[in-house]
Amino acid sequence: MAYYSIIEAVTKLAAVGGDYRKVRLTLQEYFEKLGKNPERWGKPFAALLGAYQAQVDLGIPAIGGKDSMSGSFGNLDVPPTLVAFAVGIEKAKNIISAEFKKVGSKLVLLMAEKNEDFTLKVNQYKRNLERLYELILEGKVISASSVKFGGVAETISKMAFGNKIGVEFFNLSKEELFGLNYGTLVLEVNQEVNINKEFKGCAYKAIGYTTEEETITSKDFDLNLKLNILENAYEKNLSKVFKIKTNDKNEKVKEVLYKESNNKSPVIKIAKPKVIIPVFPGTNCEYDCEREFKKANAETKTLVFRNYSKEAFVESIENLEKQIRESQIIMLPGGFSAGDEPDGSAKFMATVFRNPKVAEAVNEFLTKQDGLMLGICNGFQALIKLGLVPYGEIRETTVDAPTLTYNNIGRHQSKIVRTRIASNKSPWLKATEVGDTHSIAISHGEGKFVASEEVMRQLIANGQIATQYVDFNDNATYDIDFNPNGSTYAVEGITSADGRIFGKMGHSERIGEHVIKNIIGEKDQKIFESGVNYFK
Repeated sequence: MAYYSIIEAVTKLAAVGGDYRKVRLTLQEYFEKLGKNPERWGKPFAALLGAYQAQVDLGIPAIGGKDSMSGSFGNLDVPPTLVAFAVGIEKAKNIISAEFKKVGSKLVLLMAEKNEDFTLKVNQYKRNLERLYELILEGKVISASSVKFGGVAETISKMAFGNKIGVEFFNLSKEELFGLNYGTLVLEVNQEVNINKEFKGCAYKAIGYTTEEETITSKDFDLNLKLNILENAYEKNLSKVFKIKTNDKNEKVKEVLYKESNNKSPVIKIAKPKVIIPVFPGTNCEYDCEREFKKANAETKTLVFRNYSKEAFVESIENLEKQIRESQIIMLPGGFSAGDEPDGSAKFMATVFRNPKVAEAVNEFLTKQDGLMLGICNGFQALIKLGLVPYGEIRETTVDAPTLTYNNIGRHQSKIVRTRIASNKSPWLKATEVGDTHSIAISHGEGKFVASEEVMRQLIANGQIATQYVDFNDNATYDIDFNPNGSTYAVEGITSADGRIFGKMGHSERIGEHVIKNIIGEKDQKIFESGVNYFK
């Protein structure tokens, strides 16, 4: 199977748009303690011979790796294992993902044929991968996935789950449907493509097409299976070990869309406003934020807050105060405050901003300089602990104040969510319309927004609920698939009463031409652009 570790790694890379001829490998080997037992020594030797054979056949080298020949404890041994990782270089625009993209696409099985000794017919396999690479570059193959342990059945199911696009398949034997077939791929091909012409010289066959119905069907096997039932069965096995669902509220989230506009502008206009971005221990999103502000034609300054000594701490406080007084925008980026240990949640950031010198500078920044503040993720946690949202000033928070707490699932969530603009009253959201939806990256363990019903009524009335988590029908929801933390009223972001301070959990800075390109929907909320334009 070490031979097929190489094959599988290379096939996976080819499936995303890589050229197998440029592949380099790294190998990880895990075997029991060898001692003086010839049989034990024979296992890694056989594995390396198999891996070497695959490399010779494909003309690609392994350039790194690590071995462990001591995987034994008492009478327990690790299973003999060789893991292969394939890497290569390709332009981001050429990379594709595995999920089905369109209804009505043709499905093609690109087959890895075997010799009598169960090795691959290598020349045929290489021809398959070379043609696949060409067709991906030409935009004719729009998704691809390697066939793994569960056969074609597993592959098409996972490809269907992504965008809930159904499949009708045919021309498959039971062995192809469920058997091991490493090196084989399932391809989604554009409807207008002539399969026989484009795959001439390859080992292939048409096996179906994608459908609008969220089902996997086959007349040959009399199958008609709903995707949601299949997906639930797929997720169920490990759900007791790794919880993925919560007991969500069944109640409908109240409509909070706020249609009134706010056209306030600063007293002093500035062509190129200055942004101060303090970097605290654990901050890791400062570069992304700085890039977006620079794209919006702002002058940026990052200030690394040093706390390795009393003198460095005092100096950092003084520098931060100075930069705040000279800036028009304060950006509090995301990260994990003090490594989030113990129980980080922006406590360090909030403590710094409560320093009398810094607090006074922030107060004047807001009252005399018409400044704007933006806090994302860990930055949002800091804003809410300081009282800057929703109250617009640094104050001691009370038990009645809104807060951010642990996600309902009790662990970190990292995924793409859909959010809806509930109010564009804030200068940060001037480039959006109420009701606009965006696909935004989130990564947090304490992002659940909690507030009393009385506070929520006030925030809604003031238009301070800026953004909400929504489902595919654009409805705010408590469903964990869309509201990853269980936030009250599905709140993702709030503002101060005047809108100049904006805190949100989603990483609106994590955007770019080829960033999360496989995710459907608008990604750019133009927050940074709007914040800069406020001063022009």
